[in-house]
Amino acid sequence: MTVEIEADYRPSDDEPFMNDRQREYFRNKLLNWKDDILKESKETLANLQEESQNHPDFADRASSETDRSIELRARDRQRKLISKIDAALERIADGSYGYCEETGEPIALRRLEARPIATLSIEAQEAHERREKVYRDD
Repeated sequence: MTVEIEADYRPSDDEPFMNDRQREYFRNKLLNWKDDILKESKETLANLQEESQNHPDFADRASSETDRSIELRARDRQRKLISKIDAALERIADGSYGYCEETGEPIALRRLEARPIATLSIEAQEAHERREKVYRDD
């Protein structure tokens, strides 16, 4: 089912949580984000292929290799981000999007607006980070 969303629409706490308009809004937001990442990846690949020329100077070659390594790490992070976006799109399709995977409570719209791939409410996320810190400090 496709719901028409006005360009200036923003989800609000005044409407039922994860109604059709909100789900379509977040679906579009996630798809646009994914498209931007994929477009950026294609540009990076083109730049990396262009940059693969031989550098006679060792310093230039080292600098080029460092740049290439940084770009590849960034691409790997973006690849992981795309899988999180895909998972969020699946949650929209199955109706579980917007709900904390630990508590089942709704995730605040402001949090979803800022981080549309969020799977935990702020409270659950903070508890998760506190547990991580305790284990890290041991």
